[in-house]
Amino acid sequence: MRTGRVGTTMPFMLRVAGLPVDSVRELRCPDSRRWADDVLAETERLAAEGTRLGDLLHGLIGHNEDDSSRRRLLALRRAVFNNRLPGEASTALGHVRAQAPHTAAMLERWLTDRRALDARRAEGAALVARETGRARAALGRLAGEPRLRGGLLLASPTLDARLDEWRGRLAADPDRTPGKRDRKIERSLLAYLYRTACKTSPFSTFTGVVPGEFTVGEAGSEECAAGECAAGEAADTGGTAHGGTATGAREPRDARDAREALAVRVDDEWTGRARLNVAALGRLAEAVTGDAARRADLPLALAPGWGRVDDRVRYVRRWVTSGDEDTAVTFDAVRDRLFFLRSSGTLERLISLLEDRGSLRHADLAAWLAADRGATEAEAEQYLTALLDIGMVQVPGLRTAVHDTDPLRAFQDSLRALGSDWASGLADRLDAPLSRVDRFAAAAPRDRRELLDGLREDLHGVQRELGAGRGRVPQTVLYEDVAAGREVRLPLDAWTRSVAGSLSAVERVLPAFDLTLPQRITFKGFFLARHGRGGRCDDLLKLVHDFHEDFFDQYLSFTSRRTPFDSEGRYVPEENWLGLPQLKALDTARQTFAEGMRALWETRGNGGDGGDSGDSGGTRRGGDSGGAGGTGNSGDGGGDGGELVVGESLLAEVAAELESVAPSFAPLSHHVQLAVSRGGEPLAVLNRSYGGVSFPFSRFADCFEGLEERLLHRSAGLCPDGAVLAEVTGGPVTSNLNLHGRLTEYEIVCPGESATLPEPYSLHLDDLHLVHEEDGDRLALRSARLGREVVPVYLGYLVPLALPELPRTLLLLSPSSMSPLNVWGGVPESDPVGGVTRRPRVRHGGVVLSRRSWSAPASVLPPHGRDRTQEDWFLGWHSFRRAHGLPDRVFATVTDSGARGATGAKPQYVDFDSPLSLAAFEATLGTAAARVVFREMLPDESGLHVSSARGRHVAELAVETTAVPTRPKGRR
Repeated sequence: MRTGRVGTTMPFMLRVAGLPVDSVRELRCPDSRRWADDVLAETERLAAEGTRLGDLLHGLIGHNEDDSSRRRLLALRRAVFNNRLPGEASTALGHVRAQAPHTAAMLERWLTDRRALDARRAEGAALVARETGRARAALGRLAGEPRLRGGLLLASPTLDARLDEWRGRLAADPDRTPGKRDRKIERSLLAYLYRTACKTSPFSTFTGVVPGEFTVGEAGSEECAAGECAAGEAADTGGTAHGGTATGAREPRDARDAREALAVRVDDEWTGRARLNVAALGRLAEAVTGDAARRADLPLALAPGWGRVDDRVRYVRRWVTSGDEDTAVTFDAVRDRLFFLRSSGTLERLISLLEDRGSLRHADLAAWLAADRGATEAEAEQYLTALLDIGMVQVPGLRTAVHDTDPLRAFQDSLRALGSDWASGLADRLDAPLSRVDRFAAAAPRDRRELLDGLREDLHGVQRELGAGRGRVPQTVLYEDVAAGREVRLPLDAWTRSVAGSLSAVERVLPAFDLTLPQRITFKGFFLARHGRGGRCDDLLKLVHDFHEDFFDQYLSFTSRRTPFDSEGRYVPEENWLGLPQLKALDTARQTFAEGMRALWETRGNGGDGGDSGDSGGTRRGGDSGGAGGTGNSGDGGGDGGELVVGESLLAEVAAELESVAPSFAPLSHHVQLAVSRGGEPLAVLNRSYGGVSFPFSRFADCFEGLEERLLHRSAGLCPDGAVLAEVTGGPVTSNLNLHGRLTEYEIVCPGESATLPEPYSLHLDDLHLVHEEDGDRLALRSARLGREVVPVYLGYLVPLALPELPRTLLLLSPSSMSPLNVWGGVPESDPVGGVTRRPRVRHGGVVLSRRSWSAPASVLPPHGRDRTQEDWFLGWHSFRRAHGLPDRVFATVTDSGARGATGAKPQYVDFDSPLSLAAFEATLGTAAARVVFREMLPDESGLHVSSARGRHVAELAVETTAVPTRPKGRR
């Protein structure tokens, strides 16, 4: 178990889908679904009955010596056996009646039912067409939902601009068949609608966030009892009960009580916070520095963190590659490298001048250069431009820093600080776009569109005035985060009763899945090779440079091509060029887990427990198929469709192998969705896990008054004894995902970066050194000024791999981690049935590690061609769903090795009761090489615990669990 100090509360950030899940119910075709169920069930029944009749008719044929009668009986038997109406049914029936009256009676009933089936099947064309038209009209109405349009305006302004015209065409002629353009709009709209109602991905009004805590002795929320009870009753009695989701059946009282205990009520009115895309500020800064007259007033300074090595000047050179303005998500890529300049008289004198003055105006420095070298103004300008290009001299004032949570105002302040007329005028010119940004979040959708159009024109106009021509403005010019309330509470006992202990056990094996752990182990190995056990390094900049130059870059190129398991399912060890025993231990832990899962998988049909008797067996056939938001249809398919239970002994065995590599300080965050089992116990469905401090909150903290201060205060208590937390910022911000307030007491300032905190709390790299502690066999970063250990932490949402080299390497000393839990790695798939392979749900105690899934190539999915009617196509999908036991609602992930561009799409919601949803999904299957994995929706619509005045919402909790190790006394 993880040990250390823990409190009586546990914080989380609740992510709430913008629209209630019942919104998409209007897109379903319930009558068409009942029709499909009737037709398929009756087809299956008549096929079985036809087989029995075929056997009876076979006996009649064998004893019939009349060739004419025999031929008719053969044709009759063939038609019945193949579930078709015979051509001359009455004549054939007469032949049978003459020989076997009982068989004839059965045949007569079969023929009557078979004609009724054809009649029922014929009803499908009008039924599916009528309900699809009604669903399309509902989609048109939902396209006006303010929360959908509010996010859509930022995510896809092109689609937003076309929707009103599309809605007009739909309203004018609701029965017409949509053309290619309208079908494309329809599919895109559906994707965003499902994102807003069925997923939790924070972006503008698509998903709201609200902080919360698991607390001792607290109810779920002030209004949860009345609100969620009403929602629960609606879930118990409403909806349909088709195959997959038995929403009509009343759940056990224990389950309802548990769901009510976890109930959360969020505000109906949400408040947003909009911020200008920092990439737009980067374009303004480029326009300013690109104009010679304005550049003359800009202050210039030496590159932060520069130094001297013999007769050379050493500093960190930074390259910035601008992102593509035409993509929805863009940021400027930054890379850095240690760089050297040979010292010269002019350079030394310029360095001395800037050391003495701190900074000088560009024009003043150019004039000084001309005087110092006896050169012309043009020659001095050329020399200074060269120093700017290679980064030895920089313009520090126009960069967005990580703590500039209001980036446009910060940019204005930087301009006004220049003190020149043009800069003050430009700052004033930005008042108009700033006003639009401030008004955006509270504006109605139509007003938002006008504000956004005005903001774009403002930014283009400013760039034109700066001499940048038309200028460049990112497609997503604003980012918005939305608060779904102030704060919520959940009872800690409901969490700890069945989830906390299981999650703690799972946390012990997460290092085996951490993508960054092999790199951290390798960095320590490199350090020991250079400095030895108990060694110390005072020149961290050179250490990082040598690590990348001599080793790490080539190491990454090799590991990027590695696949964890080969085609035979055998584990592929990590690249271990230094022969490190910790990497071998990591390999062993991974192999142990894979072998344990293989053993569970192989015994799943035998009732075996996989060698673990402490967790109620290794496999439960059928499992919790109706609870926890699961499904209760007959498609569970025994062991393949039930649950696979991972016992404590396997996790303990893996954790034992990880003892030498698992970090002692490992704050973790988990994205989970709460569900309730049929037995009434809470379940946490684990979506993803990260390591770090305050990660669930950093991006959103400024939306909630006082939250940043609480997190800052809390961070001090999370530190191991004798250590401080210090943020690694990554330098100037190129993505809004990294903007946040001050959440740690200290920050690490790397060469090439400027401090954002007051000097006592800014730890420059030359104050830090790295030592190897032999007793714990660990690397520790220490500050000479503080006399304490420094734990680097990263609080940005941009993936660390996108950071420059130096901060990215420092994070190898941090508790940051990324641990995607792939429980099926190296485990063979089930034998395909109709081309489809299955995986059961995987659970440890109260934690679901993996949802049930079905994997299939596109070639085995129901065909959709011009020669196939709409009703036959819809029937084909439900035949596929019934045959393989899929729930009514799933999430599908499509990979397509034959498609152009990205092949790994995000999971998309698929509703089998909606022809619109099925058609939109089919459009993602680009080529015959596509493969799709369907995963159960868990919790499903009947298992949601978050509600508002609008209804029940899909929600996800980002929970931070932190155990703080207390080190032996005497260790600093």
